[in-house]
Amino acid sequence: MFNLPSIPNYHALGILILTVVALYLFRRDDIPLETSCLAVLLAVIVGFEAFPFIPENASEPLQATQFFAGFGHEALVSVCALMMAGQGLVRTGALEPIGRLLAKLWKSSPTISLLLTLLIGGILSAFMNNTPIVVLLLPILISVSLRTNTSASSVLMPMGLATLVGGMSTTIGTSTNLLVVSVAADMGMQRLEMFDFLPAAAVAAAVAIAYLWLVAPRITPERTASMADSSPRLFTAHLTIKDGGYAANKTLAEVIEHAGGQLKVERIQRGEETDTRILPMPDVVLKAGDRLRVSDTPDNLKDYEVTIGARLFMGKQAVDDEHPLVAEDQQIAEVVVVPGSPLAGSTLKNVRFIDQFKLVAIALHRGGKAIDLYRKLGNVSLHVGDVLLVQGPRENIAKMKKQGELLILDATTDLPHSRKAPIALLIMLAIIATAAFGILPISVSALCGVSLMLLTRCMDWRDASLALSTQVVLIVVASLALGQGLLLTGGADYLAQTFLALFSGAPPVVILSGLMLLLAILTNVVSNNAAAVIGTPIAISVAQQLQLSPEPFVIAVLFGANMSYATPVAYKTNLLVMNAGGYQFSDFLRIGGPLVIIMWIVLSFVVPMMHPLSPS
Repeated sequence: MFNLPSIPNYHALGILILTVVALYLFRRDDIPLETSCLAVLLAVIVGFEAFPFIPENASEPLQATQFFAGFGHEALVSVCALMMAGQGLVRTGALEPIGRLLAKLWKSSPTISLLLTLLIGGILSAFMNNTPIVVLLLPILISVSLRTNTSASSVLMPMGLATLVGGMSTTIGTSTNLLVVSVAADMGMQRLEMFDFLPAAAVAAAVAIAYLWLVAPRITPERTASMADSSPRLFTAHLTIKDGGYAANKTLAEVIEHAGGQLKVERIQRGEETDTRILPMPDVVLKAGDRLRVSDTPDNLKDYEVTIGARLFMGKQAVDDEHPLVAEDQQIAEVVVVPGSPLAGSTLKNVRFIDQFKLVAIALHRGGKAIDLYRKLGNVSLHVGDVLLVQGPRENIAKMKKQGELLILDATTDLPHSRKAPIALLIMLAIIATAAFGILPISVSALCGVSLMLLTRCMDWRDASLALSTQVVLIVVASLALGQGLLLTGGADYLAQTFLALFSGAPPVVILSGLMLLLAILTNVVSNNAAAVIGTPIAISVAQQLQLSPEPFVIAVLFGANMSYATPVAYKTNLLVMNAGGYQFSDFLRIGGPLVIIMWIVLSFVVPMMHPLSPS
């Protein structure tokens, strides 16, 4: 029998109160997470500096600067390195072939395709951050739903939740897993290897995927997706006139009119060997074999191919399903029309925007709303404060930024350069393999992988820096500081004793299940990283007081902290899915709530079976 423990020392009590305050701050949307984390970290440091604390079995007071150790913690290094390596996959478009394959399958069998989408999303998330995976799959699923006149809301949330389920399967699946494993190892537990808890996770994931495939789409309320099924990206290609096609022996003016008046020919090339360049004058008579250089959206280019009787090429490669359009070294940037700009009060056509900047404007936003597509932008009078979405080579955007006549926002986005995709994939596989076989620690292998990504130009330092998140860094450091404070002051022992008192007389299996449920509830209202780091020392303390092996209790914390399914604020990809699918807060409770219960029940049986509660 366990009795309620006595009130802990003042330092433990203070760190417990600060933990509650921190969890409250972490869930506040009106306070930047970075601000909350910094405040918590300062509170810990200043508190221990102002009120020195001597830990048990120590002769010297605890140095407050010890709480800065989180900035150099192996877990943080691993998380940041893996985020940067994942950016290499995004930058090279290495995942896009998977997206194209899924898009094809959806046309033939939506039901089987949904299952494959869930499986692929879950498997990929076991080895990399799930955010780029969700970003890849969202437009595919919305596009399919629009073409088939089905509701996107029935598939978007199941897809997003499947990536969360898959992420809990390996030590590198999420930053939460890395933190739990690292903190437990710091406390003396034998380090969990990459696939140590995969069998238990796989059993639970199988049940979860079945629920998300067969049940979730049927109970999801129908919502209107907020994302449009269109890509504003422009691609430069060649239309080669076919012999016998409409354009053969017609003037350029006739061809443009036949194409609806929207075809913009930048250059005409004639002859394979001489490669004569002809100015695109209206009275030029086109011949079979002539190549018209044009820039437009993929859909428009394919329409022109049919309308004027031509074949679409990029270089010498015909464009088809197996060889899609690519935009090498291209960027998309947001440009603000500022006072004094040549665009203010004028039009793109009047200032000869394309000729002057060598960039193409593809969309306009005014007051946060889209005005029109690029085709009609040339004649729109621009106002101060308008935001243009432009596309073009990286060097041209950099040149515009240096000129200072227009304000380039930080939202510049690189388009994938797919020639490097195989290299990026090989590097990521090497990171996973060397860590999985124990050749190198994940922190070392991930850093080596980042170096290789940079050396092979799969990404540059700018890409790597964009992958880093201040929020992630500070939440990890603040959470580690709180966890260390709970451990050193005895606060973790106090929480463990209180937890055991509440489960007085219960079998260890029930205590483990209760701990997992507690973390599952906590992770849906606060940061999953904070819940994991705070829960890990409690789990080890509970195991020590029960004189049992800490491993199953730590794994229970890891799984519980990953059950971020029931609220949109529980994980950042939930917010992405919520915005794209037009979901409401209650929809996550309706779909994700039962999934939390399913996973908790399954894992409550599976974890003790695969990780026995043996004496320590």
